[in-house]
Amino acid sequence: MAAPIYQTASGRLWHAGMLIFTYILIVTVGLPARGKTHVSRALERYLRWLGVKTQVFSLGDYRRKHIGGAKALPKDYFQTNEWSEETKKLRASIKGGCEDMIRAFFGPKQRGQVAIYDANNGTKQARKELADEWTAEGVHVIFLESVCTNQDIVEANIRSVKISSPDYKGWDPEKAVADYWTRIREHEQYYQTIDEEEWAWIQIINIGEMIRMNRVQGYLQSRMVFFLMNIHTKNRAIYFARSGGSLIEHSYKADADLSPTGWAYAERLMDFVLERRRESVEERRQQDQTAEKNKLVVWTSTRRRSHHSAWPFQQAGFKVLQKSQMCEINPGIWDGLSPEEAMEQYPEEYERFIKDPYAFRAPRAESYHDLSVRLEPVLVELEQSQDDLLIVTHSSVIRCLLGYLIGLPPHEVPAIEINRGDLLEVVPASYGVRSQTLQFWSPMQGEAQDGQNALEDFKGEKDHHHHPVAEPGTVDITHVAGDEGEDRLGRTLGDYVYAPNIEVTTSTPPLEESLGVA
Repeated sequence: MAAPIYQTASGRLWHAGMLIFTYILIVTVGLPARGKTHVSRALERYLRWLGVKTQVFSLGDYRRKHIGGAKALPKDYFQTNEWSEETKKLRASIKGGCEDMIRAFFGPKQRGQVAIYDANNGTKQARKELADEWTAEGVHVIFLESVCTNQDIVEANIRSVKISSPDYKGWDPEKAVADYWTRIREHEQYYQTIDEEEWAWIQIINIGEMIRMNRVQGYLQSRMVFFLMNIHTKNRAIYFARSGGSLIEHSYKADADLSPTGWAYAERLMDFVLERRRESVEERRQQDQTAEKNKLVVWTSTRRRSHHSAWPFQQAGFKVLQKSQMCEINPGIWDGLSPEEAMEQYPEEYERFIKDPYAFRAPRAESYHDLSVRLEPVLVELEQSQDDLLIVTHSSVIRCLLGYLIGLPPHEVPAIEINRGDLLEVVPASYGVRSQTLQFWSPMQGEAQDGQNALEDFKGEKDHHHHPVAEPGTVDITHVAGDEGEDRLGRTLGDYVYAPNIEVTTSTPPLEESLGVA
C-alpha cells in the first residue's frame, strides 16, 4: 500500500535475487490446516506496502469460483494417488487456469512483480515440474513451506475452518471439521516435506517459531524472511480510535493536552471498548466453545492528547505503550492552517497536493509516504503482537495503518475519513480482513471534529476521486475499477471507499446511547 520502494515503470523487479530473473513466484507448500493461506495473505500485504506489485493466486479460490465448494466436487478430488479420468482432467484444467492467471499477471498489461501461488504442492515430483516450467520462463521460484509440529496450531486452524472457509459455507460445523480431517489424513499419506537443495525455499515451523531456508539471496528476499519471522495465525482484534479533543486544536507545535470534553471522550472510549470486547468474545464462543479472551494492550503516540486519551486504561491496569513513530504527520509551514487556509495562502502547493496527496510534501513537512516509511517498525510489531490491540492516535497515522492492513493503493490512503467518535475494529483472517465501524461518541455543538493540521483534515476531492457518498453509519458495497481495469470490491466508511477484498459489517448505536457532555 504505502512505501513504493520498488515500483518501476516496466514492472521489472530489480531485487529478484538473481540478475537473470525479473519476477518472483512464491509457491506455498504444506498440508491442509497449516496456515498457508494466512501466511500468503500476510506476505502479500507486506510486499504491497513495500511497493512491490504482489498478488495471491489461490488454487482453492480458483476452483471454488469455477466449480463450487466441497459438495460440488467428485468424491476422489482430494485423494492424492488414485483419480478417475474425469477427475484428472478436472484437476489439470483448474491448475492450468490458475497458472494462466499468473502468467497474465506477469505480462505486459498487468506488469506484476511477485505472485504467490497458494496450493498444497506436497510432492517432490510436483514441485520439480512446477519449478522447471517457471524457471524456463524466466521466473525465479521460491518455495514457502509451512510445517506444524504443534498440534494446538493445527487444531486451532481446523476449528477456524468451520467459521471462515468458503468450502464449508452452509455446512454443519461438526461435519465440516470431520470432512476437513479426512482431507488432511489423505494428504498425509503421500506428503513429502521440502529438502531439495537445487531450489530456493523457506520453511516456516509452527508459524514463526523457527525458520529454515535454502538459496535465499538478495535484499527483497531477506526482507521477506524478516517479515515471516514476525507473523502468527492467532485470532485477535485490532481497534483504532482517534485521540480526544485538545485545548488547542489545529496546532502541531503546541502539543496541547485534552480539553474537558476530551477527558470525557477518553472515559467513554474505555467503557465502550471493554463492552465491545465482551460482546466479541461471546460471539466467538457461539461459533467455537474454546475461544478465549485475549489480553488487551493499548498503543498511543507520545503526544499528550493521544497518550492521555488512553489514561483511563492505564488507571484501570491495562498496559499502555507510547510509540514516537505514531505521532501525527508533520505539516511544516502548513501548521495551524485548515485546508481552506492552506489553499488560499499556498495555492500552487495546494494544487500539487490535490494532484498527489500521498507523495506531496509541503516545505519542512512530511508526506504520507514519509509517514508510512516511519511507521514500518510499528507495522512489524503489529504483525508480531498476539494480543488484542487498541491504537489511540491521530487520523493520519490511522489512515496509513488501515491502508496497510487492508491493502490500499497509495493514492487512496489520504482520502480515508476517520471520524472522532468512531471505533474501527479490524480482524485479520485467512480469507480476508473483517472490518466494522462502531460509533461511541457524538460530538457536541461547537466541538472540533477535525484533526490538528491541513494534512490531518484532508478529506479528498470527491469529484477527483469519484468516491460514492453514503450516510455515516451505513455500508455501501460497490465495485471500483482497479489498477488494470479489473473490478475490485470496495466499501465506504462515511464518504470514502477503502477496502478491496474485505468482509464488512457495521453497527451504529442509537443516538441516545452515545455519551454527551452536559
